[in-house]
Amino acid sequence: MMSRPRIVGFVCNWSLPTEIGAPITGRIAGYPKVRLVRVPCVGRIDPVIVLETLSKGADGVLIIGCNPPDCHYVEGNLQAERAVQILKKLLQLAGLESERLKLLWYTSSDKRSFGHQIGQFFKEIGNLGPLSLKNERPESELAMNVLVAKNVASSFRFRVLLGREKELTEAVNTYGEKIPPEEFDDLLDDIVETEFIRHKIHVLTKTTPSSVKALAEAVGVNPAIVLDHIVNLRRKNMIALDHVEGTTPFYKALVVE
Repeated sequence: MMSRPRIVGFVCNWSLPTEIGAPITGRIAGYPKVRLVRVPCVGRIDPVIVLETLSKGADGVLIIGCNPPDCHYVEGNLQAERAVQILKKLLQLAGLESERLKLLWYTSSDKRSFGHQIGQFFKEIGNLGPLSLKNERPESELAMNVLVAKNVASSFRFRVLLGREKELTEAVNTYGEKIPPEEFDDLLDDIVETEFIRHKIHVLTKTTPSSVKALAEAVGVNPAIVLDHIVNLRRKNMIALDHVEGTTPFYKALVVE
């Protein structure tokens, strides 16, 4: 039997159908488990909020914005599209289904049934089953991975990349070259995966110092790769040598209070 999922939808104020009404948050008739949150622009949604929404009990998150190229903030919907792409990658790395997050384009004058569009996502999430992240033990692998995903989404490097796509794919360098969009997508995937591993190493070493070998087993990569990440984290003052047992160094995360 299909479960009745809990859905949170972030809806652009300009794409919201007039029949939904004026409240800041509301329900859609026929779908009592779908809660709408009106926002000025979906491009302004903090990616961490999406992950936090799932952590607090939502089974799926729907983001509804104006159909490109329409946007009252010029490029807000394009920024939302890039953010959703990265968030889907983070969900996969954390061990969650990327289908739990969906971006839908809709305008207030759209002739399609708004309720039908919501209903489709409601059905998709129902087939996936409940997520129940809020019931996860903090020490569980899934809870830790979601925490890592949040840390990546709130990192300075993540936010810089999110805001520089147009600059990097449209501007040319000194040699008249520019990065093709498809290459930028691959580059972004690699960066997100790299940042996920680094932040997971940081989380793993917050409470207990760990060796390179133990960290490699925990994150599932080659010890040589873990060592490279540790070198990078040490340069950023995110991790430090804690002690040495025999010939094996143990590292612990540095936490800024």
